[in-house]
Amino acid sequence: MIDRYTSRQMREVWSDENKYRKWLDIEIAACEVHTKLGLIPKDALGEIKAKAAFDTKRIDEIEEEVQHDVIAFLTSVAENVGPSSKYIHYGMTSSDVVDTGLSLLMRDAIDLLIGQTEELIKGLRSRAQEFKDTVMIGRTHGIHAEPITFGLKLLLWSFEMERNLKRLQRARDVISYGKISGAVGTYANIEIEVERSVCEELGLKPAKVSSQVLQRDRHAEYISALAITASSLDKFASEIRHLQRTEVREVEEPFTSGQKGSSAMPHKRNPVICERICGLSRIVRSNAQAAYENVALWHERDISHSSVERVIVPDSTILLDYMLRKFVYVMKNLLVYPENMSRNLNATGGLFNSQRVLLALITKGMTREEAYKLVQKNAMTGWEEGVSFKELLLKDKEVSEHLSPEELDELFDINYYIRRIDEILKRTSD
Repeated sequence: MIDRYTSRQMREVWSDENKYRKWLDIEIAACEVHTKLGLIPKDALGEIKAKAAFDTKRIDEIEEEVQHDVIAFLTSVAENVGPSSKYIHYGMTSSDVVDTGLSLLMRDAIDLLIGQTEELIKGLRSRAQEFKDTVMIGRTHGIHAEPITFGLKLLLWSFEMERNLKRLQRARDVISYGKISGAVGTYANIEIEVERSVCEELGLKPAKVSSQVLQRDRHAEYISALAITASSLDKFASEIRHLQRTEVREVEEPFTSGQKGSSAMPHKRNPVICERICGLSRIVRSNAQAAYENVALWHERDISHSSVERVIVPDSTILLDYMLRKFVYVMKNLLVYPENMSRNLNATGGLFNSQRVLLALITKGMTREEAYKLVQKNAMTGWEEGVSFKELLLKDKEVSEHLSPEELDELFDINYYIRRIDEILKRTSD
């Protein structure tokens, strides 16, 4: 991702400097355990800890020649440490460092995502309370159904994000594992204690069994959690885009002073942030597919997953971080137009009351089939002629035989539809 779209914190997580720092932390932690086991002299450990350093440019230069990033890193460190560097990476394989280091990076990245998700949930809950009594038409199949409130819509979103929060927290747990078990996971040239101690120091759990690598179902689950969260944001942003259409205009994403919507049409106020969120969600979902493909490696490991992960893991976290931050901004500054919601609510002349009338006629003794046919006949006339549904019912003699004008008035009371909103809000806060 272009740097200007990436938060400083997320950019720092995926910087080469941070990656190599994590690698060095792992190597030094392993040296400390080897010293306790008597495999490294104490003075050598002291020299390693005092002098161990790396230079990213130098690593790049070495890698150009050796075509191996871990060897290039170790060579750069050795140039600083001197003879005692022979004890660094003792009994270890590259993936002991790379996979354990990647777990640390992925954990740090998802911590940022968890923080943004918590902020979004808080914002959604706040605005749900703000608009809990703001009545709007509910839509199914894109067609007017029955009234809801805008607050209820936002409350629904908040609980979907709460589920996403739990998914992200589970993903954090599943990726918070390390392995330092050697070339094929047998600890042939390294003590099990090294893995246990290093992982404990880094705040990771040691994998109970590993091959040359941590198994990639962990990474697939992690990216899946990101993809589902991105899909939820896609859903919310799509809804705002629909509600922002000129013919609807019930809500609108913020449009700042000086912002321009079109090079050709100065009047345009396009939902570009929400459109961007919808588009980027497609990339995160496609990255999840690539993560699934990475699960099946040959034997104890091949390298087919590595090049993929160098793209999909940083990119997915960077993209979701961007999407979350932008949607938090949208929700904090969302423009809401209750008067347009009211206008659209009444656009069909009260047709949304059809189910209430249907049930009332059934209560009066009609069969469901008879009542449905009678209500639908009047509703279709209302659709086609654009006249008041209530007036049509008042003029229908068959309806009048069962329902008085006063009863019809009661059936068309809008408060009926929102009478349980407070109860729903209370239930969700328990």
